[in-house]
Order: sequence, then C-alpha cells, then structure tokens
Amino acid sequence: MLAQIAFWIFAAILLASAAMVVTARNPVHSVLFLILAFFNAAGLFLLMGAEFLAMILVIVYVGAVAVLFLFVVMMLDVDFAQLREGFQKYAPIGALVGAMLLIELVVVLTAWSIAPEATRLAAAPKPDVASVNNAEALGRVLYTQYIFLFQASGMVLLVAMIGAIVLTLRERPGLRRQNIADQLARRREDTLVMAKVVPGAAMTRIEKAPPPEPVHADSHSGGGHH
Repeated sequence: MLAQIAFWIFAAILLASAAMVVTARNPVHSVLFLILAFFNAAGLFLLMGAEFLAMILVIVYVGAVAVLFLFVVMMLDVDFAQLREGFQKYAPIGALVGAMLLIELVVVLTAWSIAPEATRLAAAPKPDVASVNNAEALGRVLYTQYIFLFQASGMVLLVAMIGAIVLTLRERPGLRRQNIADQLARRREDTLVMAKVVPGAAMTRIEKAPPPEPVHADSHSGGGHH
C-alpha cells in the first residue's frame, strides 16, 4: 500500500514537472523543473528495484547534464523578444512537422502488438536477487546481448560531439595556430645556433651617453625682439 502511494506521488510530480519544462516562459525555471522530473523518475526506478539506474539518473543527468544546462542558460545573454519575432514566419513549417509526428505516433499506436514470446519470457526463471545484483544483471545483458547496439550508440555520440565542435569552430584572423607538419619537418639547423663566446666579452660594459639637457626659450641670444 505504501509503495502504491509513493508511486502515484512520484508519477504525479513527474508529469507536472515535465509539463512545466515545456510551458515555463523562463528557461531557468524550465531547467529547474527538469531537475525535479529527474529526481522523481529516480524515485520510480527505486520503487521498481532498479537502484543502479536511479543512481545513474541522479549522478549523470542531475549532477552533470542538468547543471550544465542551467549554467549555459544563465550565462548566455539570449534575447527572447528577438527569438519570438520569427514565430509567425516559421509557424506553418512547425505545424507541418508537428502533424507528421502526430501521424507517426498514431501509426505506431494502432500497429502496436504484443510479441508472441513475451509470455514465455515473462514466465522464464529469473536469477536470484541475492546472488545477482541489479548492476551485474544489467551489465550481463548490455555487454552480451546488446553489445553491438551499445557500441553503435557510442559511435553516434562520438559523431554528435565532433559535429558540435565543427559547428562551433570559428575562424579568427591573427591567431597563431599549430602546424604539426612544419614542426615535424624542421631541422636542427633551423632552430639551434652554435655560438662561440669569447672569454670576457660578455662582461664588457658599454657606457650609455647621458641624455641632452632641455633647451629653454629664454636661453637664446638677443633676449627676443623689441
């Protein structure tokens, strides 16, 4: 009974915070509601016995991703009035994309069917919880049955990271850049100079001439015109 009450509380707060993420006018408030949604989703994972996923959700998403979003939103000086100026211009395109997504969701929901082997898999014997913990069971499935999909997702993230770096790269004139080919092709004679120092020559002191005295206007002969 207590688990059911906790489930409904976590689920209600999760849905409300998720709705506030997309409806809040202030982007900082949206990120804060996103953090609240992550915490409630972690609570739902705990109720299902997936404590490893709950800790990953809190540590990775709340501790890194959401905080990064918050700092980026607070540091960027975004003019939201200027962003809203083009809303009417791009509204038809947005409506078309939204209609296509709605049609895809309807097709997916109407063509939904339960796999024939779902009943057999649900009735299959499960490992003992005392002998295999949650993290070990997840690692066995992830690195054996879904190893190729796991590596493919890693490649997708790598491509996304490289794309973000390329898109944000700016060419600035006047900056000195490193040229690896020139550094590898240079010779010793180009960078090293062998000089023979005469003993005592480095101790030679050159006396500097004193600066000239300033010339005043009253020092000229004649004392001026009469």
